[in-house]
Amino acid sequence: MIDEFLHIIEKRTSLSKENCEKIKVSYLKDRSRLIDAALETKLVLQNEVLEALGLLYGIDFTPTLSMENVKDDWTAKVSRQFLKKFYIAPIIKEDSRSIIAVNDPSDLSFIDDIAALLNLKCYSLVISPKNQILSAINTLYDRSGESAQQLVEDMEDNGFTIIDDFEETADLLDDTSDAPVIRLVNHMISQAVKAGASDIHIEPFQDALNVRYRIDGILYEMLTPPKGVQASLISRIKVMAKMNIAEKRVPQDGRAQVRIGDQEIDIRISTVPTSYGERLVMRLLNKSGYFLEFSQFGLSQENYKIIDRIIRQNNGIVLVTGPTGSGKTTSLYAALSDINSPDKNIITIEDPVEYNLKGIGQIQVNEKTGVTFAKGLRSIVRQDPDIVLIGEIRDLETAEIAIQSALTGHLVFSTLHTNDSAGAITRLIDLGIEPYLISSSVNTVIAQRLVRVLCNECKEQFQIEPSHIKSLNGSGEKFIGEYIYRPKGCSKCFNTGYLGREAIFEIMLMDNDLKSLVLETSDANQIKEAALKSNMKTLRQDGMLKVLKGITSIGEVLRVTQE
Repeated sequence: MIDEFLHIIEKRTSLSKENCEKIKVSYLKDRSRLIDAALETKLVLQNEVLEALGLLYGIDFTPTLSMENVKDDWTAKVSRQFLKKFYIAPIIKEDSRSIIAVNDPSDLSFIDDIAALLNLKCYSLVISPKNQILSAINTLYDRSGESAQQLVEDMEDNGFTIIDDFEETADLLDDTSDAPVIRLVNHMISQAVKAGASDIHIEPFQDALNVRYRIDGILYEMLTPPKGVQASLISRIKVMAKMNIAEKRVPQDGRAQVRIGDQEIDIRISTVPTSYGERLVMRLLNKSGYFLEFSQFGLSQENYKIIDRIIRQNNGIVLVTGPTGSGKTTSLYAALSDINSPDKNIITIEDPVEYNLKGIGQIQVNEKTGVTFAKGLRSIVRQDPDIVLIGEIRDLETAEIAIQSALTGHLVFSTLHTNDSAGAITRLIDLGIEPYLISSSVNTVIAQRLVRVLCNECKEQFQIEPSHIKSLNGSGEKFIGEYIYRPKGCSKCFNTGYLGREAIFEIMLMDNDLKSLVLETSDANQIKEAALKSNMKTLRQDGMLKVLKGITSIGEVLRVTQE
């Protein structure tokens, strides 16, 4: 067989007889590894080897496997690990045209068994590269949604192996490690990324271990591994983050970077000790994600014009407020991306730097080296900036430097943790800022929230009744009789009824009347009342516009705008 194979290789490539002999010598050391033996010599390419084998065995060579219109309802019948071990991928099309992809056609003993198990009466056999087969297997099992539970059920209560040398940029989809705990961790991360999750929570209890994903701002329980895997699971993740696995009594923080396909994922990892073991949270940041422009935020035409004008001012402070996870940083990044140009010097100070922005200087806060917001900000103003982004105003010192920067001709963007736009003024006064400094420096305060977007596949239409308006504190009687939508749930949206999120805004422009009022009072209610008289739309009003457009539901707007 080896001679026939080499004859084909020699005929189809420019390989000399001498080099063919080197492949033969490599093969004779282990006759069960023809493909690996040929590739180890580095004299031929993988596709050339597989194409030659295809001609030898009379099987078509397929360099890429198409996964369009492929069934995945059979995955519960066959173990993912079995298919990965032997590099076999059954690809069953919706139109019943099926293929079984293999990497090594010299051992086809399992093919008939798989075909019988999956009831494949007619199928074609093809040869494909290992990476294509592994990717196809992962895609099929991840689509089915059952693989995580299968992994857990396959795990034993002991005997796990922890690998110490985790490669930071390794592609998790190509990892075929046999250690069950490593496969489970890799699967959890890749599934979370595909589901668009922002966090993974691993929570130990007395007799249970829960794994939850935060998707579109809501936590969903995705997995309940056996309690016996807790120590190994936590240790594996701590190894990835280069944390101290022997220390379990104090909180720890770490980070890791992994690659899933063509996506670079930065993972911030935090552990805290609890009564039943370490509780661990992984924050996932997709470095490969693209930045939305404000035109893609789902803004109303009116709000888009206002924000576009605000971010192009020459000086002053623009504050964005809202709770953690309300999209403040994303909005500020979108603003910087919109106004970034070669003639502007833009510098940011953040904790942490979540995404790298091309052409913008970004400084990471580091308390250990003394780089605080205040100290970093002092250095920034000596760097001749036009625009400054401060990740968050946390204390009086940072607030004072930000205001001085705004008063000396810089445009300053920053965030505050307050419930609404008017509350930001009260918060600055509480920090110790004089009202006259606020009225002369703050241009705009934007409050924002993220509402989940209704799934287009399953949302249901219904007519607004007086009872629905009552839940909105009676505001909006004019909408009675209008047709809007509510969530239902389907497989595409994890049965939640929602898929993705959009922002709603409350934009408080500091006009002369408001600036005068700030000098007189710090009462947020009075400031908000005055802003409403100046035609400011509240978060709830902006949310109702999205309800009427069929983008989100009344319940979702009420959830994020609770007063």
